[in-house]
Amino acid sequence: MSDIVRVEREDTTAIVTLNQPEKRNPISGLAMIDALEATMRALDDDLTVRAVILTGEGTAFSSGGDLNAMVAPKSSLRDPVPAQTRRNYRAGIQRLPLLFEALEVPVIAAVNGAAIGAGCDLACMCDIRIAGERAKFAESFVKLGIVPGDGGAWLLPRIIGFAKASELALTGEMLDATQALACGLVSRVVPDDALMAEARSIAAKIAANPPHAVRMTKRLLREGHRATLASILELSAAMQALGHATADHDEAVRAFIEKRAPTFTGA
Repeated sequence: MSDIVRVEREDTTAIVTLNQPEKRNPISGLAMIDALEATMRALDDDLTVRAVILTGEGTAFSSGGDLNAMVAPKSSLRDPVPAQTRRNYRAGIQRLPLLFEALEVPVIAAVNGAAIGAGCDLACMCDIRIAGERAKFAESFVKLGIVPGDGGAWLLPRIIGFAKASELALTGEMLDATQALACGLVSRVVPDDALMAEARSIAAKIAANPPHAVRMTKRLLREGHRATLASILELSAAMQALGHATADHDEAVRAFIEKRAPTFTGA
C-alpha cells in the first residue's frame, strides 16, 4: 500500500488514514485515488475485516481538491481539451463514489477536521459519519466556479434532504460540527480527543454481529437508494435465505434461547 494512505489493523477493525497532512489530505490526485481504491478493495475482500474507520492525518479530514494542482497548465483533472477533462474525471475521482457504493464492509468516517468540497463528499460516501468538535463541512464547489464533479449532487440530498443539500451546494457555506449534527450530515459529535475511541466503539458494535448478515444488510441499505420496494423485498428474501443457511444464524438463535453471549465465526 502507498504511504499516502496508512492502514492499521486492530483485531477485526481496519483504520485507514489519509496521510498527506502537509496538503490537508487532498483526494483529487491520481496517486491518492489509486492508493485509496487499492486499500479499500483489499479490505473489502478480507472477510476478517468487520468494519473500516476512515480518517485524516493532521488537522483536516480532507480538503478535497488540490487547488495548486488545479492552476497547473495541465492538472490530473483539468485538460486544455474539455472532452479530455470529462474523461479525466471518469478515470479519476469519479472512481471513488462508485467504489464506496460497491463496498460491502461498513465504513465509518471519523471526521477529525475540515471536510471541504470533495472531502465533504468523501465523508458522504461512507456509511456512518461522526465528527470531532473541530470538524467543518462545506459543499463549496460553487465558490470556485465549478460543480460537484464527484457525485456530491447525488450523495448529499440522500443524506440531508433536497432542500438542505440545495442550500449548502448553492451557497457553498460552511457548517460546523453542531450544525452538521442538526441537519443529519453526521450522527454524533464528540470531543476531538474522543473521536477515534468513539469510532472504534461503533466499529466494535458492528463487528460483534454476524459478518455475513452485516454485509448483506449494508448491501440492502445501499440498494434501497434506487430500487423499488418490490425489488428490495425480492432481494431481501434472497439474502434472508442465505442468512438462514449460515452457522452464525443458528448460533445466534441458540445463544438467545440459552441466554448466553453468542460466538460468531463468519460461517
